[in-house]
Amino acid sequence: MPDRVFIKGIDKDRSERQTMKSRHAIIYSTGRYLPENIIHNEDLDQFPDTAKFLISQKTGVFARRHAGENECTSDLAAKAAISCIDKSMMSADAIDGIIVSTSSPDRMQPATATRVQHLIKACNAFAFDINSVCSGSTYGITVADSLIRSGHCDTVLFIAAEVYSKILNPQDFSTFPYFGDGAGAMLLTADSERRGVLQSVLSTEGSGCDVISVPGGGTMMPYSRLRSPSDACFRMKGKAVFEFAVVRGAEVIQQLLEKAKVSIDEIKCFICHQANVNIITGIAHKVKASVRLFYMNLFRYGNIASASILIALDEALEKGVIQKGDLVMTVAFGGGLSWGANLIEI
Repeated sequence: MPDRVFIKGIDKDRSERQTMKSRHAIIYSTGRYLPENIIHNEDLDQFPDTAKFLISQKTGVFARRHAGENECTSDLAAKAAISCIDKSMMSADAIDGIIVSTSSPDRMQPATATRVQHLIKACNAFAFDINSVCSGSTYGITVADSLIRSGHCDTVLFIAAEVYSKILNPQDFSTFPYFGDGAGAMLLTADSERRGVLQSVLSTEGSGCDVISVPGGGTMMPYSRLRSPSDACFRMKGKAVFEFAVVRGAEVIQQLLEKAKVSIDEIKCFICHQANVNIITGIAHKVKASVRLFYMNLFRYGNIASASILIALDEALEKGVIQKGDLVMTVAFGGGLSWGANLIEI
């Protein structure tokens, strides 16, 4: 729970004062939303029993959530946002900007964030989307931090929301069992005393842009040129993704530690993208850190793409795994190929 409340308009010259000092983006509150529909491995009747057993063995996923028939990405995003705002005791009209990270948007246009702004009645906020697939959380935190540090905003609501159940081929064993739906939110505010987001690292390797993709539906393959409905579904080259994630995940941790001049022993908790238990344990091994420092909830939710880190962060805070003053590192890797990390003092 925040130790003070900032309501837009009460202190009109706060922004002017803080531009004269060192502005930091602190995490003021967090929230999450998971659909009620729980799909266990044994419920996946389209696959043989022998295959169902492999799901948990290969990735550690035992269940996932699926959005309702009439739930879209902005619905989940708005519910996570409301959870976050309610914890902050801040009114929605005090929010300066809304960023939504999603690789499963409501529509090609407009931005999913615009409907979220409407649903939560954040009438004074600008709103836009970003898409860096599963790395979107680290990219979004970095963008929000930059907006606040620059003095452009005092409050930014960052939401990551995904509904992969509606862009997957239910018969594709290489993708369908491993992904789930959900949304996480983070309210960042300007502060001159607490440190908040300390450093970030973002990277892209565009030569791998076809490793993770939804081929159809854009200008490269319009819907009128789809060869089959499955062309509009998510695809992934699993082995290549696994190798990339372990190598780049460990690499970006070391890079960020060096950039921030921080020892790995000072990190209270790593919040990694919740893709695969074997990827996370592989990263822990490479950086010579105990896997117990890596918070995991993928057993219950599967891979929720860019939303996984914000959901895991909110859970870890709620459970007391991390507390105010702790150093936490978020680490993500995904389509593009892209990867990134943020070092945050909670």
